[in-house]
Amino acid sequence: MAERPDVRPDGPPDGLAALLERAVPEVCSAAVALVAVGGRVAAAAVAGELVRYADCSGTLAADRPAARRDSLFDLASISKLCTTAAMLSLAEDGLLGLDDPVARWLPAHYAHRPHVTVRHLLTHTAGLQPTRRPDLELPSGSPAERLELVLSTPATLPVGGPYVYSDVGMVTAGRVAEIAGGAPLEELVRERVTGPLGMRDTCYRPASGLLPRIAATECHPGGCLRGQVHDETARALGGVAGHAGLFATADDVLRLGEALRLGGGAALKPATVAEMTRDQGASGAPFRQGLGVRIGDPAIVGPLTDAFGHSGFTGTSLVVDRGLALTVVLLTNAVHPVRGRPGIRELRSAVAQEARALALPAPPRPAASPRARRP
Repeated sequence: MAERPDVRPDGPPDGLAALLERAVPEVCSAAVALVAVGGRVAAAAVAGELVRYADCSGTLAADRPAARRDSLFDLASISKLCTTAAMLSLAEDGLLGLDDPVARWLPAHYAHRPHVTVRHLLTHTAGLQPTRRPDLELPSGSPAERLELVLSTPATLPVGGPYVYSDVGMVTAGRVAEIAGGAPLEELVRERVTGPLGMRDTCYRPASGLLPRIAATECHPGGCLRGQVHDETARALGGVAGHAGLFATADDVLRLGEALRLGGGAALKPATVAEMTRDQGASGAPFRQGLGVRIGDPAIVGPLTDAFGHSGFTGTSLVVDRGLALTVVLLTNAVHPVRGRPGIRELRSAVAQEARALALPAPPRPAASPRARRP
């Protein structure tokens, strides 16, 4: 059995709890943070309310349930790590190759661009635009019709670089995984990633029974989203996509981070994780880009400059520092009630700073000066 973190905290230090308390409700209405050092939870903190606002104007909701450690948050782009892990699992089984042309699985869309590979998709160097809104382009379209539209997106930049962060590319990667694996992405992620790693609460399209545990995200004229994926493209594609869609607890995200720190756990082989977390040489990014993961991303790692991980637009982040045996999870709903609220980058950096302090040994106390003898 793969090594798993001990999810029983030894007592959360005041530092992490204070950071979250100061962030709520200005930065986010709910937050859960976990820090594991050497596989054991060294700090855990929870703050805020799962639903604080009733509308975009900031009217307080009548019912404001408190956030808990087992609350579920919309992971947003942290979902990309599970898509990547599922694809790498398929590669281990010989069902796809990282340097195989995407045209092998999507000839209708990529036969005229045979030089685009799976690796290009996972490193955001396929020359694809950042996003596409099939909900606006095909307002009456089905998820399948909208997916076809996304897959048909033409390249607008050179293949191979520069780096352009592309949800379109990760949606395409998810579809490649489905064809290569012979199953829907939701099933591939469950059977190859979340299931083997014991991420029992992680899912796309949460069942209605989970709603009381889910943090709300953005508010719209019809009310606030809760239990529906925040990302418009993922929502237009039916709630499951290669770039977004997963909901999870902080403990489940910690299990993912710990598995990657330890070499893949029950999901991937150590050599595969080494390739995933290796700098792939993408030019033009403010960090080093691995396969699906970012290395040294200043938006999330704070002082942990060699750490890898990913952030999510909803206010989530996962940071893993192998050198310090450190895994840091921060889940928030910073887009509730509206997107664009300031402070999430600073909160991520502060949590990483606190985590680093927990991982480093405390400096020795100076020896007490001997008392002078009285004559």
